[in-house]
Amino acid sequence: MSELTGWLLDSDPALRWQVERDIVKQPKGVWEATRRRVAEEGFGARLLAEQGADGMWGGGAFFPAGYQGKGPGQPWTATTWSLNSLREWGLDATVLDGTVELLAANSRWEYEDLPYWGGEVDVCINSWTLANGVWLGADVDGIAGWFVEHQLGDGGWNCEWVEGSTRSSFHSTLNALKGLLIYERATGKSSGVREAGEEYLLERRLYQRLSTKEPVAEWVGQFRSPVRWGYSVLNAADYFRDADRKDPRMAEAIEMIRAARQADGTWLQAGRHPGEVWFETDVEAGEPSKWLTFYAMRVLEWWG
Repeated sequence: MSELTGWLLDSDPALRWQVERDIVKQPKGVWEATRRRVAEEGFGARLLAEQGADGMWGGGAFFPAGYQGKGPGQPWTATTWSLNSLREWGLDATVLDGTVELLAANSRWEYEDLPYWGGEVDVCINSWTLANGVWLGADVDGIAGWFVEHQLGDGGWNCEWVEGSTRSSFHSTLNALKGLLIYERATGKSSGVREAGEEYLLERRLYQRLSTKEPVAEWVGQFRSPVRWGYSVLNAADYFRDADRKDPRMAEAIEMIRAARQADGTWLQAGRHPGEVWFETDVEAGEPSKWLTFYAMRVLEWWG
């Protein structure tokens, strides 16, 4: 075992089981046993302990109860963000048995008091609700249909469509694709909109403006963990890995990921998204990140 692999394995169960499965290629029984520990110790157990009797975290759907919009960033403690983390950490959905019903009864979106499992008007919020609903067994077919109705003419999505935007966003489009992929895998239903969304990103080589071929912004090459809502070529490439769609138009983005590798084989944290958290799960800016190193190694191995 290499020093780098040992460093990755010396992690919270939420990360360790994925390293065992995707990097070390351990037998299924090994990584499944580690995955079960997510509910019992470390990040997963700590976050589960914060769930209220009403099924929510922080007393709110997207923002915690009483949030006034002050301070840097936004809080990451409310229900949607907490469910996102638990799902991404691999928590068995049965551990949250009853949560679907509790949220249906008690949780409403801050936007127009809409019911939780019906989604709202924000692309990213709906993508996470779609993914979390599939994971927990909620009926989210209506949200899947919403993405068909709100795909923009260029093939992607934009959370600012409500304000009249007709041009897609890298951030919104990638988040939409992630939710749709989870939904399609679970249900076998496909409307074809996900493939069009992939083309939106691939036509832009995952990082370019279509008009000038220049990087759309500095954030395409800034890798952050936790990802939250943010786009980067690493985040996008990991989606295409998950979808198992290799495309030559990704080559430059893959080289951007490769170029960010440090001499010791690690990738550095660009910075955590500011805002209140239950607890930190990764290092500060400039330090080697186990999560980012894992994601990058997994992408590069898949790409070959």
